[in-house]
This record gives sequence, structure tokens and C-alpha cells, in this order.
Amino acid sequence: MAIWVDADACPKPIKEILFRAANRTQCALTLIANQMLAVPRSPWIHAVQVPKGFDVADKEIVQRVQAGDMVITADIPLASEVIAKGAQVITPRGETFDAGSIAAALTMRNFMDTLRSSGVETGGPAAFSASDQREFARALDRYLACPPQN
Repeated sequence: MAIWVDADACPKPIKEILFRAANRTQCALTLIANQMLAVPRSPWIHAVQVPKGFDVADKEIVQRVQAGDMVITADIPLASEVIAKGAQVITPRGETFDAGSIAAALTMRNFMDTLRSSGVETGGPAAFSASDQREFARALDRYLACPPQN
């Protein structure tokens, strides 16, 4: 079991939760981004810098992820791809996706994208909050307590 992070847009408080969890559980944690990332010195924590470009980090995650792994991302198309490979997904706000829920999320994402491209103002997500951080920590703890068996 490994945890992969779509790190370019991952909030710093979420990264800090992940660093503590990786060290506590001795679970491999890899942050993938198209920029240099500062990570604590730990045998469990790694950062991978990929070239800049559209979806380069996403493609790297999809290439590396295996069934039973966890991916931290808010990117719904990426979530769909890694779920198809047998991984699980937690968003930085603590929402979980699996094979049963990702299709609806992808449909809603595509619908909203269509609205935006036709000029409809859909607004953006709410600001990241302390309650989002708590929800993420709870979802991560549930996963780490009962990781999938392969």
C-alpha cells in the first residue's frame, strides 16, 4: 500500500497531516508535482518533480499507482483513472471516491465544465477550512486503519 499525492494544488495543512501519518504508520508517501517540493527527511516520504505541462503529474500518478493504493487529489478525471486501476481516492476536503461514486462525480464535473464553457458563472469552491482539514484527517485515518487487502 502506498499513498500518492497530486501535490501541485494540495493545501499545506493536508501535506502536514500526510507527513505525520506516513511516519506514524510507516506507509510510503509520494508527492508528485511539476515544481520542487520541500518534504521532511524520512524514509517514508518522497517527492517527485515532473516536467511542466498539462496533466503531466496526473499521468505520472496513473503510471505508478497500483491496486490498493490511495491517491489524494481533487482532480475528478484523475480520480476516475486511478479508481479504474483499483486505487482509492480522498480529496483534500475529505470526500472519498470509489468505483461506485466516481461516475456521478465525473458526470457532475463534466456538466459544470459545459456550463462554464458556455459562459455561465458557476462560482468556485468554498475556501479551504479547518472543518475540511478535519474531514480529511478522519477519512485518511479510516483508510489507514483498514487498508484494502490485495
